[in-house]
Amino acid sequence: MVVVVVVAVAVFAVIRLQGVAGSTTAGPSAIRDGSEPVIPKDVIYEVFGPSGTTGQANFLDEHAQPQRANFTTLPWSYTISTRLMSVFANVVAQGDSGTLGCRITINGVVRDEQSATAHNAQVFCLVKSA
Repeated sequence: MVVVVVVAVAVFAVIRLQGVAGSTTAGPSAIRDGSEPVIPKDVIYEVFGPSGTTGQANFLDEHAQPQRANFTTLPWSYTISTRLMSVFANVVAQGDSGTLGCRITINGVVRDEQSATAHNAQVFCLVKSA
């Protein structure tokens, strides 16, 4: 019985203090913003090298799913337009020439560019967060 009275008095005191101190309760905000907080992104994958080079490019699409494309001449490019918060951009290419290069451009800014010189050159470019 004494425990019940003590608990009841404590609950009453806490409720009373919250009323006096102006308690703030954390609840959902009533303000909703319909705009999207994301800047559209144009991601361009490019593979370059001697004209007439044939080969293949493997790249990630906007959902980070692997894709493959064969090219019969260079330059080769692929564009992704998205409104996702972030994009993981990656391209790997191999061709039948001695030199090959790749480039990833995001909204007009080159974020990675690599080149390789070897027999049947292979090259890759990577942007972890675009």
